[in-house]
Amino acid sequence: MTPAPGIVVIGGGPRGTGVIERIAANAAELYGDGPLDLHVVDPHPAGGGRIWRPDQSPLLWMNSMAEDVTMFTDETVELAGPVVAGPALDAWAEDVRAGRITPDADPAVLAEIHGLAGADFPTRRLQSAYLRWTYERALAALPPGITVHEHRTTALTVTGPRGGRQRVRLQDRPEPLLADLVVLTVGHLDAEQEPEQKGLADFARRHALVHLPPDFTADSDLDALRPGEPVIVRGFGLAFVDLMVLLTEGRGGRYENGEYLPSGREPVLYVGSRRGVPYHAKIGYPWTGERPPLPQHLGPEWTEELLSRTGPLDFRRDIWPAVAKELGHAHYHRLFTAHPERTALAHEVFAEKYAAADPGSPELAGLIAEAVPDPADRLDLDALDRPLDGVRHDSPEALQEALRSYISADLARRHDPEHSEDLAVFLGLLSVYAQLVRLGDIGSWWHGFFSYLASGPPGPRLQQLLALSRAGVVRFLGAGLTVETDEDQGLFRARSATVPGAHTEARVLVEARLPDPSLRHTASPLLRALRDGGAAVTDDGLLAVDPADSRVLDDEGRPHPRRLALGPFTTARAGGAFTRPRTGGPAFRQNDAAARAALTFLRDLSCRGRLAS
Repeated sequence: MTPAPGIVVIGGGPRGTGVIERIAANAAELYGDGPLDLHVVDPHPAGGGRIWRPDQSPLLWMNSMAEDVTMFTDETVELAGPVVAGPALDAWAEDVRAGRITPDADPAVLAEIHGLAGADFPTRRLQSAYLRWTYERALAALPPGITVHEHRTTALTVTGPRGGRQRVRLQDRPEPLLADLVVLTVGHLDAEQEPEQKGLADFARRHALVHLPPDFTADSDLDALRPGEPVIVRGFGLAFVDLMVLLTEGRGGRYENGEYLPSGREPVLYVGSRRGVPYHAKIGYPWTGERPPLPQHLGPEWTEELLSRTGPLDFRRDIWPAVAKELGHAHYHRLFTAHPERTALAHEVFAEKYAAADPGSPELAGLIAEAVPDPADRLDLDALDRPLDGVRHDSPEALQEALRSYISADLARRHDPEHSEDLAVFLGLLSVYAQLVRLGDIGSWWHGFFSYLASGPPGPRLQQLLALSRAGVVRFLGAGLTVETDEDQGLFRARSATVPGAHTEARVLVEARLPDPSLRHTASPLLRALRDGGAAVTDDGLLAVDPADSRVLDDEGRPHPRRLALGPFTTARAGGAFTRPRTGGPAFRQNDAAARAALTFLRDLSCRGRLAS
């Protein structure tokens, strides 16, 4: 008897769940009621996967408010398949409270759900329950001919000819899964130690030091960090925030009246980075009034024109000027419409001249200077990106005071609707991101800049950081951080450009960041085998995929008919597998295109009598 057609989704986290939701949405149109075996491979529970698994500390939060998180499409998403409405996280919690939904969650998480408001920052274990429910709802929506098989294990390799069935070898079974098509949605990667990290790890072993390489912080072994011991931390983004939480509240400290009361079990965290400042806080007020029309200067036509060019694109030359103009459009539209008392030209006059001026030109700078008298109301992307460039302090203590003032000012501004042009720029960033993912690999700088401005921590986390700084548990090192190894003394040494001549020595170095999404250094045997088997990998180490449907490309640029890949390790990486409602999340568009491509391929294969190998 001929087996049913089969598809294997490797990775059961939010991205894999999103693809399955789109398979369910498109199956009736593209596949009908024929038989199909759908295999889901992940060592962690499907829905949340590894990053959003339920067994995490309740101290770890999401970096988005509940009302800003959805796994479901709406009419703002560009997609060929049907929109299937579903609740955002806050609406889902309301459905749980009303008894309309019964999630698979333990009593502690249920209590969190019952207390959740739209402006709250949920715990990651609460988000895990939402993702699991989304996954189960997608399975329930599949046609009866589709049979789902879950495999709680790790996929090791994918082999097989372009014209035949694929073989997916699993960690704990001798026989491979046979499938007609494979979708890789493995999420964030574990990394092999790239040369610098390997050298640091070797140094640490020789001198009995502690070196924690880039990793998902919840999986790092923090027990080796001793109370009172200085720890050099390289990285000031979201991974640092997790580290800070687990080593303070996670070790029994607590906050009272805005001050931190140590438990005595905390190490002392000396933190720095290239920028030397934390990511900007999440904006703490809602949108009101007229939205800036987006996209305006960087839309689909602009993207198509760039894609039609021959030769590689240079981000700074070909892309950044349009990005800067689009973000400026969002900023000044809001300034003129919501805060006209801080402008000196009629909005219509400014908008016409702004649209006509070349990005970065003296004419544009002159127009802005004329129309916006206060320099503090002008958008300066370079200053936003590198606020400590050229800043020097004569002592580490002076830096502590200055950086506390900087963080306090950032918190105040990000919670003040009188600066709502910042929220407009955030919306502009989302619009720009949706277009840039169509261009493929544009380098890593843009993704870091986007995260720094648009994906920072909740405001309360920065309030905690200030309290930890005042308590001496966190010490700021500054910008341009470098880490050296001293073979004679057997120590790590950190220096920054912000405090010339100063340095910090420690037995412990923590790299507070996720591993780079690079196939060149990945520890994943699955992706290493794919890389070594002829899949195209960019200079940045990303897996090359067709932007139209996420099929994996080979070294000759040919899309593989039976292999698709989505996620941060590909050239079509999007900002996240879930997003704000009504912002046209590009990941949803990608999920839909991939699901439709898979269903169409499997339908056509069945109509041809199926090729076997």
